[in-house]
Amino acid sequence: METYDALLAAITPASGETRTIFDPATGQPVGEAPVHTVQDLEAAIAAAAAAQPAWAALGHDARSAALLKAADAVERSAEELARLLSREQGKPLNGPNARFEVGACAAWLRVAAGTPLDPETVVDDGETRAELHYRPIGVVGAIGPWNWPMMITVWQLAPALRMGNAVVIKPSEYTPLSVLALVEILNQELPEGLLTAVAGGRDVGEALAGHPAIGKIMFTGSTATGKAIIRSSADTVKRLTLELGGNDAGIVLPDADPRAIAEGLFWGAFINTGQTCAALKRLYVHDAIYDAVCEELTNVAAAMPMGNGLDEANVLGPLQNRQQFDIVAALVDAARESGARILLGGNPESDQPGNFYPTTLVADIANSNPLVAEEQFGPALPIIRYRSVDEAVAMANALDVGLGASVWSSDPAEARKVAARLEAGTVWINKHGAVDPRIPFGGAKQSGYGLEFGVEGLKALGVPQVING
Repeated sequence: METYDALLAAITPASGETRTIFDPATGQPVGEAPVHTVQDLEAAIAAAAAAQPAWAALGHDARSAALLKAADAVERSAEELARLLSREQGKPLNGPNARFEVGACAAWLRVAAGTPLDPETVVDDGETRAELHYRPIGVVGAIGPWNWPMMITVWQLAPALRMGNAVVIKPSEYTPLSVLALVEILNQELPEGLLTAVAGGRDVGEALAGHPAIGKIMFTGSTATGKAIIRSSADTVKRLTLELGGNDAGIVLPDADPRAIAEGLFWGAFINTGQTCAALKRLYVHDAIYDAVCEELTNVAAAMPMGNGLDEANVLGPLQNRQQFDIVAALVDAARESGARILLGGNPESDQPGNFYPTTLVADIANSNPLVAEEQFGPALPIIRYRSVDEAVAMANALDVGLGASVWSSDPAEARKVAARLEAGTVWINKHGAVDPRIPFGGAKQSGYGLEFGVEGLKALGVPQVING
């Protein structure tokens, strides 16, 4: 276990260009991040390519054992990692936030290590025998976001390493320290050169996505950037797993109990202060219980404390960057001007330090309003009234994204019927955004393609090979 100061010192460059990272809650400096270059990327890729064959030759059991040791290392430094994450990203230590995220890193490493992937016998009829195996790709490039920087990085690297690949990571420019610290801890248990984080700018990301030595890109981020990666990957025919933007819908059926579902609705929408790809971002509620749901959800939301993440009492934090703050503010202001009713929030304190936007609930809003039609990615939830399930399903399916969705009902069988009609990669019943390392996860429509987690996630980090004979 390293102390917080020692961990920060270990990732602070001794020389070269650096960039100061500021706490989004206070505006105070957190630390200095390196500004890596394309030359640094080339060195990392060369080191990864050199380390990968020996790692692949170890076999699944030895690689899994190393990942389990890496999970132990994360847990030994869990509090230090959580504190750095809270200061850099803004999320509080408590609630489903910084400590939760670090714990999830260890959990995903363990599940990736422990998930069996045996050769599959496709045909064995006495004359023909064919087996399906999965071989390492080689070097995998991972490009991560700023909202869950540690956890999503582990989502990318854990299955890649388990399958015998080396990994080069390009973290978000907003949250490089968290990822650099995580990699520093993981590398205590991994061979040298196998895993490297290159904290550069857009030029580094573009070079990684098009590099001929990279066999696969894993990307979590915006749909626009995902499309650019698709284009840049074409010349080298890279494999891709893309988890892109979402604007998840939730449908509350008329038989739901408003008080019973209120807290689940809140966390489905406001986990990580709304900065989650698969968060509930537009809520459709039947007219018969619309007012009751609005009232119960407002009661829950009003009781959730927001503030500096290092304060143990808080469960909601600031938006990570001012650009995202401005997006949320503009969408809420436009909703108010359109005649929508603000149930809670909507008026940030201009003299408050940090990127704090209050928890905001917006009722009586048209489905065409930009707050509904565009992904807000922050603590503002529009609540739309509907009168028939067919109408709700049509509105939920109208957008060109489909990462997740949810149905809320006292009748699970009826909820599953509605869920089957929704165009989304995952549909949850009476919960939202509950990802599980054992259960495949991926998007529909322009929310991306490819699956992560579980057996399917492992397969996505390998090259299928049929041995026939």
